[in-house]
Amino acid sequence: MFYNIISQCLNSTTVTLFQARQAHAHILKLNLFSDSHLSKRLLSIYSNNLCFPEINHIFHSLPQPSLFTFSSVIHSFTRSNLYHHVLRIFSQLGSHDLVPDGYLIPSAIKACAALHALKTGKQVHGFVSVSGYGSDSVVMSSLVHMYLKCDQIVDAHKLFDTMPERDVVAWSAMISGYSRRGLVDKAKELFSEMRNEGVEPNLVSWNGMIAGFSSNGSYVEAVMLFQKMLLEGFSPEGTTLSCILPAIGQLEDAVMGAQVHGYVIKQGLEIDKFVVNSLLDMYGKCGCAFEMSRVFDEADQTEICFLNAFLTGLSRNGLVDTALEVFEQFKDEGMELNVVTWTSMIASCSQNGKDLEALEFFRKMQADGVEPNAVTIPSLIPACGNISALMHGKEIHCFSLRKGLFDDVYVGSALIDMYAKCGRIQLSRRCFDIMSAPNLVSWNAVMSGYSMHGKAKETIEMFHMMLQRGKKPDRISFTCVLSACAQNGLTEEGWQYFNSMSKEHGMEAKMEHYACMVTLLSRVGKLEEAYSIIKEMPYEPDACIWGALLSSCRVHHNLNLGEIAAKKLFLLEPDNPGNYILLSNIYASKSMWDEVNRIRDVMKSKGLRKNPGYSWIEIGRKVHTLLAGDKSHPQMKEILEKLDELTMKMKKSGYLPKTSFVLQDVEEQDKEEILCGHSEKLAVALGLLNTSPGEPLQVIKNLRICDDCHAAIKFISSLEGREIFVRDTNRFHHFKDGGCSCGDYW
Repeated sequence: MFYNIISQCLNSTTVTLFQARQAHAHILKLNLFSDSHLSKRLLSIYSNNLCFPEINHIFHSLPQPSLFTFSSVIHSFTRSNLYHHVLRIFSQLGSHDLVPDGYLIPSAIKACAALHALKTGKQVHGFVSVSGYGSDSVVMSSLVHMYLKCDQIVDAHKLFDTMPERDVVAWSAMISGYSRRGLVDKAKELFSEMRNEGVEPNLVSWNGMIAGFSSNGSYVEAVMLFQKMLLEGFSPEGTTLSCILPAIGQLEDAVMGAQVHGYVIKQGLEIDKFVVNSLLDMYGKCGCAFEMSRVFDEADQTEICFLNAFLTGLSRNGLVDTALEVFEQFKDEGMELNVVTWTSMIASCSQNGKDLEALEFFRKMQADGVEPNAVTIPSLIPACGNISALMHGKEIHCFSLRKGLFDDVYVGSALIDMYAKCGRIQLSRRCFDIMSAPNLVSWNAVMSGYSMHGKAKETIEMFHMMLQRGKKPDRISFTCVLSACAQNGLTEEGWQYFNSMSKEHGMEAKMEHYACMVTLLSRVGKLEEAYSIIKEMPYEPDACIWGALLSSCRVHHNLNLGEIAAKKLFLLEPDNPGNYILLSNIYASKSMWDEVNRIRDVMKSKGLRKNPGYSWIEIGRKVHTLLAGDKSHPQMKEILEKLDELTMKMKKSGYLPKTSFVLQDVEEQDKEEILCGHSEKLAVALGLLNTSPGEPLQVIKNLRICDDCHAAIKFISSLEGREIFVRDTNRFHHFKDGGCSCGDYW
């Protein structure tokens, strides 16, 4: 009687999961599992409801499961993307003397593709070859997809060529595979070949090519293909638009982006969240902040992905304060912000000069219970390097080790850069040496660090070590080497590496490489030779090139070339006060005070002011900011008293203030007082007052260190027995025992 009741219950088309579980309990109590019908029915119900613990229990309780049983279980796991379980169950078929059929084999192949299990996939392929399924188009298409997913495009194409029937799905898979790898010509060739064989492309074919070209950086090809698709009468769907909008954004083609947006509105696709997300991203990359804001305002603002895209777009356009306001607004409204949101804000602050805010965001993120990931840490670490917050950087390093994130190559590379910017080049190199698989970013980071510290020999050694390890240098690699040569006046070596770019590496020199050569030559006094390079350049010289020449003209007091460079800069950067200041410096060095006053009047008429000199110093876990001439720091009285004391001691040791660097026509005593107010001196004095004797000090300045501060800090390092690191906009200076690592060449 119980058997009949249970059977009727399970066979009912309206049986609920609760009723099935009650029936399951009775089956266990009455030991009715030997009945294959009841077991199959239960398994079918549980499979449809994706109840995996019950599925596993029944499956392993069956003495001799059938092929149908295996199929039910495998298809359930496949529907839920539990591919490890798919392969585990599939591998048990043989032990039950069962042979998989044409319905089960594609599920196993799909699992191999999803897990990139190439070895297992080849084993399944071997079974297909000997079991007669080589003519099954579904099985063969699955194998082609598997090889493509496992990045074996040659094997995929060989298999594709043997297929007796190649439908549009198989053709589209191959075309998409070549597109994703940037093999544009091969993808187009296959596309044409498909049509020649009478197989017309469908929307999936077009989408596959467009997505492939877009994701691989072939943006122009993606847009051209999109236009061709429209001309042939295909109507783009949401997937198509989500693929093409990123390419339009990368090309910064706001006009085409607006046209696609119009199509989205016309087709009513504003409800497609992928399309909306792509629109936000596209407008952000095109610099259309107003249009981006309008899309966001009209979107469903409960979607966290829209908020993330909007915040990223605001930050990309320098609207970091607006991004902060939007973030706080949605946080106050109770929106559950995820790791992407927090990471976006940390990156935004770090990239827009709000480094202290980035560190504070990281603290709040953890307080809110959001776990940082391998993207968060590389976004945060630069903030520590930017303000030389070594203690914070070390704490984040420890955090990455505890969370197992250090092995991520981008985390490791960010730490290399951070330690270098914090003056700890040895720790930077140590991080590099323990990386299991450094990539080109890692090599460039350590070379950039050595170059920043003026260590040309080590930079060049790392460059050659990189070549020996089979890494191909890029333009950043050469910028590091040329910059190191410029820092040390290595003219011959600089020319050697500059020429090797085209001769040995087939690489065209870019603007930054010419800037390095102009800097190198002009610093050693070869100003005319540097000017000749500028005139012979294949590009129109930018502000960086002319700025390098003008800066060296100030050092060498070359008025003629200085005026030429300044004239160009006034056209290129009419609102940059630094260029006017540099020319004014040259006039002041020659006591041409009328010209100095003229430049000052020009600046005043344009509303330009000299960029104030800031310096940062980390004491304990707090970063202090000192501003030249500012008296607001709570310890300013003690700082100035300490500087007076040091000045007296330095003068007794032979120090003479370099008042020629005060660009004002005032008395000598007033000039000395102005020099005492320079921010790097204030920061050093603050450090001396608040740290233990002998403890190293590290200062960062937002401008180049002046000659007088450079000379004074050399004396201070000797008098106080301190090692003092100063990082300016140009390089690192290591002051120790009265000397500087730059050898006074800077």
